Amino acid sequence: MVKMGVLGLLRWLLPVLPVGSYVMGDNPSFLAMIGIVYASIIAFRQDDMKRLVAFSSIAHVGLMCIAAFSESKSGMQGIMIQMFSHGINILGLWVIIEIIERKFGTRKMSELGGVAQKAPALAIAFFVIMFATVSLPITNAFIGEYLMLNGIFNSTVTSYGVIYAVVASTGVILSVVYMFSMARKVFLGNTNELTVKGTDIDFPEKAVLGIILVIILVMGVYPQPFLNMMEGVSDSLLKASDIQHLILKK
Repeated sequence: MVKMGVLGLLRWLLPVLPVGSYVMGDNPSFLAMIGIVYASIIAFRQDDMKRLVAFSSIAHVGLMCIAAFSESKSGMQGIMIQMFSHGINILGLWVIIEIIERKFGTRKMSELGGVAQKAPALAIAFFVIMFATVSLPITNAFIGEYLMLNGIFNSTVTSYGVIYAVVASTGVILSVVYMFSMARKVFLGNTNELTVKGTDIDFPEKAVLGIILVIILVMGVYPQPFLNMMEGVSDSLLKASDIQHLILKK
């Protein structure tokens, strides 16, 4: 649902109010920059896996917001790629957390441990999706993150592009910290009384997670078809919100 706000930003705010977006763009970008760091710190403090993933989503959407107000083609394409990629990755994490809660009756990381010993297939799926979530190269999120950071850094509509890019990159680093912390607490280490009787996932669950993994890797290795698909949309959005173009037209 948080990505619906980004969609409204792209399809309504920027094209309908281009002058206001241009003049006041640094204000929401600054708030989004604070939100990235704040949401990342809150995510790091969570014990509930689902709450951690939810706060991580806020940090990712903050980066999309800054990229939207950078009003660059790279940033626009990165947003659209990332909206789709983030939806896929979060879906995979929700599925895995649901499976863990159903098997062990809890989502608290402090009560789990050693799940990889009892459910290796589930652990493999989790680690691939986790690497995609933290934007590891050859995964889908890396493409979107790179394009957005490139668009923010090279933006011509703000004087603070370098600062925004540096802080947003810090958010990526923080995501590595809390996601790896969750992986260590839940999947690694020794089993306990709760997880020692765990079992691996069944074929239907493997099939669902397998589809998600294929999408993650295909988009990460060969994103060009997706970029070509979104090029026309990004060009139209930029044209509608381009202040210089509108002034020259008048």
